[in-house]
This record gives sequence, C-alpha cells and structure tokens, in this order.
Amino acid sequence: MKKLLVSLVAVLMAVPTFAQFSSGGFDLSKENLYYGVRFGGTSASVSGDVSVGSKIGMTLAGIIGLRLSQSTPVFLESGLYYTQRGAKEDNIDITSNNLEIPIVVKYGFQVSDNIALLPFIGPYFAYAVSSDYDYKINGVEYEGAFRPNRNNMGFKFGCGAEYNKLYLELGYQFGVTNFADKDGVTAHNNALFLNFGVNF
Repeated sequence: MKKLLVSLVAVLMAVPTFAQFSSGGFDLSKENLYYGVRFGGTSASVSGDVSVGSKIGMTLAGIIGLRLSQSTPVFLESGLYYTQRGAKEDNIDITSNNLEIPIVVKYGFQVSDNIALLPFIGPYFAYAVSSDYDYKINGVEYEGAFRPNRNNMGFKFGCGAEYNKLYLELGYQFGVTNFADKDGVTAHNNALFLNFGVNF
C-alpha cells in the first residue's frame, strides 16, 4: 500500500497543467456526461461476531457519470468495479473477489480553474465471483466459523479531487448485509479505499 501511495503522488507531481481542459474532464458550470477509469488499493476488514484485521487488495473499474441539474453541480455516478475484499489476522485468511456496482451522488466545489473537490455518498451492490476462507491451526485447516456470502450490499462515502482530467479519491465502504453464510453468525465486510483515475 505504501508503494502504491508513493506512485500515485509521483504521477500527480509529474503531470503538467493543461489550462484548456475543464476540471475532471467535465465542467461544473454546465450539464455534461463523463466517463473514466479507476485503479487503486483497498484495506479491507471484517467486523461483527467474526472480527478480523485488515487485508490489502486492489480495485479496477470503469465509471460513467451524469450531471443532474443545470443550476447545481450535482452528479450521479455508477460503473462496474472489480474489487478484492476480505480480511487477514493470525490463522484466519478471508478472500473475496467481487464485481461491484456503486450508485453515488457527488456535489462539486470548484477550488480553482483546474481543481475541483467532489464529496460523494451512496449505496453499492456486490457479488463475489470467487471467495475463500482459510482457518488453520498448526498447518491444519479448520472448518468452523463461516463461508463468505456471495451477495453483499452496503454504503460508500468519501471525497474525490479533480485536477484537469486526473482524478484521486479517498473513501470508506461499510457492509450492511451479513457477510457470513452461516446461521447465528454476523459479519460485515468493510474497506478503506484509495483510487486514482482519468475522466473523459
């Protein structure tokens, strides 16, 4: 994760200013449609009856956004994400590879000619295309706690920063549905995320 942060900062510092571009590839002063790509990292964990520490994963996505009002810089954004979730601590290792569709509302603040801030909030819906749960004691796998549930829904919030066509966001996701596929066990999959991308 540290290497990822250093790389993202280096890219932002190396990119020159292009004054002819509007902030983020869309203009906060008029109605528009935008789309883009995202990649980044996550630090995911599980909370609830089963509480497990964080595990590092990655994110890849394609997004599309639409301005909702000509008079107010409010945008509706969605897309298709591939996300790695799970948790890891001591002898427990949970991995979940997901396809995720968020539906977030963003409000834009024009900070300068080239920079805009866009806080966001909204739900996400995820499906685990693959998942794995390992619990080992002295090298022996133990079947007991739970298997990850393939369906997951929750909310995400955070803030994005636009610099010309470049985009950087930091946020948090907290799961609402039960991540544990076992009666009597409650678990929620949460994640801190940092994504970098380009809007067109």
